[in-house]
Amino acid sequence: MVANFGLFFSFYLLAPLLPIYLADTFHATKDVIGVVLFGYTIAALVIRPFCGFFVDSFNRKRVLLVCLGVYALFFTSYLAASSLLLFAIARTLHGAPFGASTVANSTVAIDVLPPSRRNEGIGYYGLSNNLATAIAPTVGIFIYSHTHNFKYLFWLALIIAIVGFAADSTVHLPAKAIVKNKQPLSLDRFFLTRGWLLGVNAAIFGLCYGILSNYLAIYGKERLGIVGGTGTYFALLSVGLIASRIEGGRSLRKGLLVHNAAMGIVLSTVGYTLFVACPTLAGYYLSAFLIGLGNGHMWPAFQNMIINVAYHYERGTANSTLLTMWDLGQGAGILCGGLVAERWGYTAAFVMMAAMHALGLLLFFLHTRGFFLRKKAYIDSTLGTL
Repeated sequence: MVANFGLFFSFYLLAPLLPIYLADTFHATKDVIGVVLFGYTIAALVIRPFCGFFVDSFNRKRVLLVCLGVYALFFTSYLAASSLLLFAIARTLHGAPFGASTVANSTVAIDVLPPSRRNEGIGYYGLSNNLATAIAPTVGIFIYSHTHNFKYLFWLALIIAIVGFAADSTVHLPAKAIVKNKQPLSLDRFFLTRGWLLGVNAAIFGLCYGILSNYLAIYGKERLGIVGGTGTYFALLSVGLIASRIEGGRSLRKGLLVHNAAMGIVLSTVGYTLFVACPTLAGYYLSAFLIGLGNGHMWPAFQNMIINVAYHYERGTANSTLLTMWDLGQGAGILCGGLVAERWGYTAAFVMMAAMHALGLLLFFLHTRGFFLRKKAYIDSTLGTL
């Protein structure tokens, strides 16, 4: 959890401020900003399916430490980039070790959890990156508002990533927990086809969060005249995430995955809708709490759901599938958000965000929920034959 928190904290420390950095330092336009930031997602998408294969086939801790070490070192390239092209190259390449690290770390976490508490444990593990995505932007915006110096942020991200590496180096992974996939090479070794609809649903929600997390600061500044309030927004989002653990933890312990996911999706949809329908300070900050509350229920449930439709030797692939689709959605959100904002403004981009989340809600209740229950029943019925 500590390593996962450091991994996501170092990433989201920069996420909402990079559009401002690219605009101020390199005078990049809105659509160019979207393209530059999308490169990170492309690299993560390319590497994740292969990382799922590697963590299912080789020593997981060794794979994890290599990925985390390379991820941490890449922050030095931001300090060295002296042009928009060099920064774009560095940012794009950095996506590969980030994508690989998230898959490896979550798979190792599943291995060290006792089976009787796996649902609950994954919920708390997921909370670590939920909190990081909420707290890190607050810290980043606070530091930037007082220093107006991005070098401090790049150095802090590097240090936090190194702390995560150090934490994971102490993890003891029992040899019996490393169950290699000995099945014939097929598409399921790289993408869990049994969980494809869960992945599509996650991608839609990822698109929405990609727009929110990357363009909130610049939108708040231009549309609402909020400069320091963006940090408060993410702080309230983190409060919602923590509050979701009170009820969500009990539900996960009882195995109520669909219940948790449904509750989270509804709450998040209300939050995103409120964000665009009520462009006031009250609507702005209340939406943060509701989105945090919803994501805190939804994400651990989705992670448990996709693991429940995978065999024990497919855990890495299951994790990489969900994370790949989430990143695909986030990348699409960053790219489309930038393109829409360039043509019609940031308000239009956030209206698109709310509409897509409502679409994700409909998909879950009409199709994904039943899809998961059928696939889980199939896995449960075949476990005894393995």
